[in-house]
Amino acid sequence: MEKALSKPSDLSFFQRFRRIFTPIAIVYLVLLFGQQAGLEPGRIIREIIDNPVIIIQQVITGLANAAIITIIAMGYTMVYGIVENINFAHSSVFMHGTFVALLTMSIFAQGATVVPLWVALFAFIPAMLYCGLLNGLVERYVYRSLRKSARIVALIAGLGTDFMLQNIGLKIGDLGLIPNIDRTATGVKFLRILGLQSASPKSFPAVQEFFAGPGVPINLLELIDKNATLRITAADVMVIATALIAVFTLNWFVRNTRSGKAMRAVAQNPAAAAMMGIDVDRIINLTYIIGGALAGAAAVMFGVYNGTTSSQIGSTTGLNSFTAAVLGGVGNLQGAALGAIFIGLLSSISDQFISSRWTTAWVFLTLVLVMIFKPTGLLGSEGGEKA
Repeated sequence: MEKALSKPSDLSFFQRFRRIFTPIAIVYLVLLFGQQAGLEPGRIIREIIDNPVIIIQQVITGLANAAIITIIAMGYTMVYGIVENINFAHSSVFMHGTFVALLTMSIFAQGATVVPLWVALFAFIPAMLYCGLLNGLVERYVYRSLRKSARIVALIAGLGTDFMLQNIGLKIGDLGLIPNIDRTATGVKFLRILGLQSASPKSFPAVQEFFAGPGVPINLLELIDKNATLRITAADVMVIATALIAVFTLNWFVRNTRSGKAMRAVAQNPAAAAMMGIDVDRIINLTYIIGGALAGAAAVMFGVYNGTTSSQIGSTTGLNSFTAAVLGGVGNLQGAALGAIFIGLLSSISDQFISSRWTTAWVFLTLVLVMIFKPTGLLGSEGGEKA
């Protein structure tokens, strides 16, 4: 009897012990092996003291990358919020969007390496339409019939679809061979931008208004101070502004439109929503379409900002975006944005002060710590399964 009564107390003690000493142990290990991993606190502090602007510069770079991650992460979190399913094909939908944006810009470029800003802005239309349609088709023909199956079945189907779309991306890269083999095929000469190898990186045309000269981005701060050492480029402003517009527009849509209210109703209780006359299948499909359109917008932002893409880009960028969604709390739009900002800043600071080889490890170490101490994510809430 005494053992039975003392057991919960003992368990509580060990839980408190774990919460206090686990972070201490992890910090100890990080410091112990830090030099091999590039984490040298003394060197980092000296670099910041010698050049304080460098930390602000990395914050700007991190926010720009976070803007792209945010848009993709919102696609993950929207779908999970409605049907509690992780759409693993979302990352490859994003990758396809980069190819659509690249080909759209190359059509207008006509072989030039520089295009006007309006071409980049126009590329949002086909990329968002294509990715929205593709994601809608994935929901209709892959996920819908599996909705009442065990979740592991839908997850496996999503992974299979992701692999299929990755291989289609490789085949899109093969289209670059067509105009190089047949020089008389002038109607498809824009495909030369895809190169001669399907898996090789593809270069985006540079946006004319973003550069003062070949490879020299315009520093907007130089318009104020010619000797400015801090750099804020037009590309930085574009991706951050686009992300802010997308976040506020999506929040307004979900809160104020009829379809947005229907989405919230389906997320709360699909059966009750159906009894109220809501077409649950249509709303779920609309959610996938919107998520895909967001991936298309992020694809244009990624291509314009980084100047390159490949069939493998979905794996890396999509993984960061999925991590951001989980970190912030899957199903929470504000959490996705918060998680993206955290990962963007952590990645840029790691690339600068530690080593780019270890950036992914630091990101996932942070994710593991959050999952240990707050499994629902930073802004997630405790809740049971849906009915």
